[in-house]
Amino acid sequence: MDAAQEKFILRELSRHRYMALATVRPDGFPQVTTVGYAHEGFTLYFSCDSKSQKIRNLRQCDKVAAAINREYRDLSKIRGLNLGGHARILRGRARTHAWEVLAARFAEMADFPPTDPAIAFVRVRPVVISLLDYTRGFGYTELVTL
Repeated sequence: MDAAQEKFILRELSRHRYMALATVRPDGFPQVTTVGYAHEGFTLYFSCDSKSQKIRNLRQCDKVAAAINREYRDLSKIRGLNLGGHARILRGRARTHAWEVLAARFAEMADFPPTDPAIAFVRVRPVVISLLDYTRGFGYTELVTL
């Protein structure tokens, strides 16, 4: 990864707050849900109901994919990220750390303490990231392996 790619990725991660996250269901089909996220470098964190389908999916398979972008009126201006990686349901200090990172980005996290067992905290570590930048040409992408 070069410096321009790193800058693009970090800018897009900071610019957006929500991602479409795909997990693998027990029947092998993907399931996509929208989650709010915060990041620390290339590592992403999100929280959700500890009994949700995505948490059940992650307990069976840690592979995830995500799309991070916004809606564009002009197709020639599309910019965003697609990524594939591994997710881990966090415990202990790692769970508290995820809450701290999320709370710095989402003030409403104060209402969801890290000790609440009804809430799961998850870390996503990307393995590959596809940079989308249609300002450089329709369909332009660059694949970065981490």
